[in-house]
Amino acid sequence: MAAPSVAAISVPQFVPEALAPEREQALKEAIRARLAAENAVLVAHYYTDRAVQELAEETGGCVADSLEMARFGQKHPAKTLVVAGVRFMGETAKILSPEKRVLMPTLEAECSLDLGCPPETFSAFCDAHPDRTVVVYANTSAAVKARADWVVTSSIAVAVVEHLKAKGEKILWAPDKHLGGYIQKETGADMVLWDGACIVHEEFKSQGLTDLRRAFPDAAVLVHPESPEGVVAQADVVGSTSAILKAAETLPNTQFIVATDRGIFSTLQRKVPGKQFIEAPTAGNGATCRSCAHCPWMAMNELEAMLASLEQGTNEIHVPEALAARALLPLERMLGFQGAR
Repeated sequence: MAAPSVAAISVPQFVPEALAPEREQALKEAIRARLAAENAVLVAHYYTDRAVQELAEETGGCVADSLEMARFGQKHPAKTLVVAGVRFMGETAKILSPEKRVLMPTLEAECSLDLGCPPETFSAFCDAHPDRTVVVYANTSAAVKARADWVVTSSIAVAVVEHLKAKGEKILWAPDKHLGGYIQKETGADMVLWDGACIVHEEFKSQGLTDLRRAFPDAAVLVHPESPEGVVAQADVVGSTSAILKAAETLPNTQFIVATDRGIFSTLQRKVPGKQFIEAPTAGNGATCRSCAHCPWMAMNELEAMLASLEQGTNEIHVPEALAARALLPLERMLGFQGAR
């Protein structure tokens, strides 16, 4: 029942094509026209490329974390959702909006947390702990969600576990061990943790961060809780991508060291243009730099691929009806939960 290690997961060496400004603009205009023609809306994650995020905002779509992406797609009247992110986000959109067509620029955009939590192995893990409430992170497949009692994002994970602990429930958590450990420390809940990790956040180095803080003593440190404990311990703010954005907007500091995927930097720079944002280090002793602070699967969401999907109707997400029905229950609990921090 052991989880596949992060090192065992095959990580693509994907380098996105650098587009000339004229080509980028032409692609944006073509996609804009196809979105209108197909009654479609673009829903993009904060970790996607700058141009994708800009296009989503310019066309009345959404740039958000996975929780707000799910809410937006469910409520929007468009007949087609174009999800720029990773596969589990497309699956979630389809489960919540089965009547809508859900397209993605590519179906190869995976997530190391999802890949590191195979449904059959995870189901056996759950069977070994039948007395525990199963809480899974949104970064999981539809099949894993279908085995869960609750689905959470990082923005509500602590609050949900606090809620369950107050009811006397013991928790089985999957898949991110760092986020699980953070939740356990914050809540004091009785938790059994799956041994998974994100290839991006796993690489942030505590000693490198210590050294960087010395170089920028006035900088506030903003850390996503998927990061290792030694990095989280140095944070001024620990939270989801939305929480990191809020902190950057509201804290008085003019410099910020940010430990999450650098895709968020384009949003930070747009929303808070007068402040400086510095990447937390992934280099140093023991570094592998398999991601170098950017998810290679998120990078696959290119404009060329998005246009092709819209023109050809390719890369459509399908979730079997029976599986979707089971996964919908914990997802609805997530969307209906009112205790988010």
